[in-house]
Amino acid sequence: MKKVLIVYWSASGNTELMAKEIASGVKKAGGEAELKTPGAVSPQAVKDAPALAFGCPAMGDEVLEEEEMEPFIASLSKDELAGKPLGLFGSYDWGDGLWMRSWVERMSSLGAKVDGSGLIAHLEPDAAVLAECAKLGARLAE
Repeated sequence: MKKVLIVYWSASGNTELMAKEIASGVKKAGGEAELKTPGAVSPQAVKDAPALAFGCPAMGDEVLEEEEMEPFIASLSKDELAGKPLGLFGSYDWGDGLWMRSWVERMSSLGAKVDGSGLIAHLEPDAAVLAECAKLGARLAE
């Protein structure tokens, strides 16, 4: 089983709930989960992690949060992400998920093996979304 580095930014707590449930899924699958915020993670830590999960809600015009998460994501390159299993997740209040589709494309273009099309929740994640978070964590720990 793998160690999974989970890096997330959350304003309302919705994305944090998702991050914690992903960590729970990792642990239930026998892996080790490490929860961090963007400011506490270096590109080297990303490179060293066997598997990753990044979480951020949709902000503004369906973009990543611009003060912490976007700079963190922009600091990453193929060197850190190529071939790496990666789960993307977050919540939104408006729009149609464009931020997640763009994020999946962006991370895939850097060589990450993105799990599916990203996991999104409208506002607070319900039981079904949280169950999907746990499943994502288990897949990343494999």
